[in-house]
Amino acid sequence: MPAVHRPGLRVTPALTIAESELTWRFSRSSGPGGQGVNTTDSRVELVWDAAGSPSLTPHQRERILQRLTGRLVGGVLTITASEHRAQARNRDAARERLAALVADAVRPAEPPRRATKPTRGAKERRLTAKKQRTDTKRLRRRPED
Repeated sequence: MPAVHRPGLRVTPALTIAESELTWRFSRSSGPGGQGVNTTDSRVELVWDAAGSPSLTPHQRERILQRLTGRLVGGVLTITASEHRAQARNRDAARERLAALVADAVRPAEPPRRATKPTRGAKERRLTAKKQRTDTKRLRRRPED
């Protein structure tokens, strides 16, 4: 299979991580593959230095370091993939996972929800439903003398 040249990892339309920033490590996988697991290095570790990445703007870097605090070790993000038998498929899975993780971390925060009061109609409907439920339960009781 010929090597595929990739210019970089496309995270968002405005952000592409250069291929030279990605470091790959391969090891033997414990997943599916039968006896082939013992002989092929199909497990993939993708390492990316988020803190020192020249692809990021200072604002993006700050947002990533803040939102991915639990996943970063010294500003470095490591993604592992071993769910496929082939190393190439695990490489693609790791690239996709990194792109999704970084895209989610870079995305701006949602505006906070503005609190609203229930409308008069909503209050009336709720009370009517409660009265109907009360009547239903009252009919299930034993008759009172």
